[in-house]
Amino acid sequence: MTEEKKFGLFELVSFLISGIIVLDTFVAPAALGVSAITLWIVVAILFMIPNGFINAELGAAYPDGLVSWVKESMGEFHATITGWFYWVNVAFWMPAVFIVFTYWFSMAFFPDGDGWTTLGSFGMIVIALVACWGLVLTVRRGIDLGMLLSKIATVLKIGVLVLFGVLGLLYTGETAGEVFQNASWIPEFSDLSSLGLITAIVFNLLGFELIASIGHRVKEPEKNIPKAIIIGAILIAGLYIFATVGVLRVASVADLADEGFIIDGFYIALERMTEIFGSAQSFMFKLIMGATLFTLIANMISWVIGANEILEDAQFAKTLKVFNERHPKYGTLSKSYILMGVISSILIIIGLGLGDSGDEAFWTILAFSMVIFIFPYIYLTPAILKLRKRDGVEARSFVVPGGNVGLWVAAILNFVFIALAVFLLLAFNPGYDLYYPVVIIGTLLTIAAGLFFYYRGKQFN
Repeated sequence: MTEEKKFGLFELVSFLISGIIVLDTFVAPAALGVSAITLWIVVAILFMIPNGFINAELGAAYPDGLVSWVKESMGEFHATITGWFYWVNVAFWMPAVFIVFTYWFSMAFFPDGDGWTTLGSFGMIVIALVACWGLVLTVRRGIDLGMLLSKIATVLKIGVLVLFGVLGLLYTGETAGEVFQNASWIPEFSDLSSLGLITAIVFNLLGFELIASIGHRVKEPEKNIPKAIIIGAILIAGLYIFATVGVLRVASVADLADEGFIIDGFYIALERMTEIFGSAQSFMFKLIMGATLFTLIANMISWVIGANEILEDAQFAKTLKVFNERHPKYGTLSKSYILMGVISSILIIIGLGLGDSGDEAFWTILAFSMVIFIFPYIYLTPAILKLRKRDGVEARSFVVPGGNVGLWVAAILNFVFIALAVFLLLAFNPGYDLYYPVVIIGTLLTIAAGLFFYYRGKQFN
């Protein structure tokens, strides 16, 4: 039997960057102005690093992932809810990604209007559905193709973030540096709308649990896992912050005050940055935007694959063919992928068909998916505390630094930031009519569906 290749530090860092960095939401915190840079640094130190250490210890000791950690520490019920939320979140996250893909695509390549009015709701829906099913059918053909596209997307994502920082610093246009003039570096949280942007940062920094999927193949895990987390955290946070500086360098005060900046900010910043290319502006703008659009779709590949593989181990999933039947030719969970596509398509039609703008559709559906996505991470706190108490540290290849004090500090910080993010998503309505019906009612229905699947699975035990 051929021995499996062990991954070193470089592969591990690359894996983390590939899974965590996203481009569709990183601009949102810049709406806070210069203080967004401070907030990125604070959240990275107080949340990202402790969260990473927790995932490193659990991943090294139990390399099967988040659901297994919850099952080991809290039992099958909580593990089922975690697995269901993890799977269905991807189905809910996909439409938000495809909506912003369609919005940016239409604005970049149909510039006669504002994108929305140029193509109309029907045109936007068609493009979003084509993107959605293009992803589903690509992943359905096998993991190898998906992994190749993910690697390409990783290089492009890093390149785009570096370009945002460099081009922003080189920009000398009318709005250059306007936001930095007499600006405060201390975040102002006078209202929930400002405080709510913490959620976007937390969302952009999650994903260290992905390391558990390859934990058993890490070379010298007691050394390389903590190194990879520290290096990965510095690089990921550094890329986000550098790109945010670029955005703020070209943005105006009026831009940041506009509610639509959350989704339009990327487009506005890139359009201004590429002015430095003179007559080649249009070409460079479309080239960078095209690369970005590719990453939006390719970024979902690893999450679609991972969420389905995780859910396959859940008891109720074993009793439903849609979640466990593999394609006879490609060996993929084909029907489960298709179900994700169906759910995503329904939300795309609701969001783009009933929403008044791309902003409303994107933020409402993204907030809904964020609640479902972020909530399971609350389980990391009791999981690390219970499993450390049960198993001790003697057999662990890596433990959270600082002994019991370090463990409790990391666990509490993880819980506080995750709980705060969920609360803000449920409490803050940016003024959209569909927000509470989709986020609140949708979350309750999702919980109800998870409970139904759990008790259905128990009947077949």
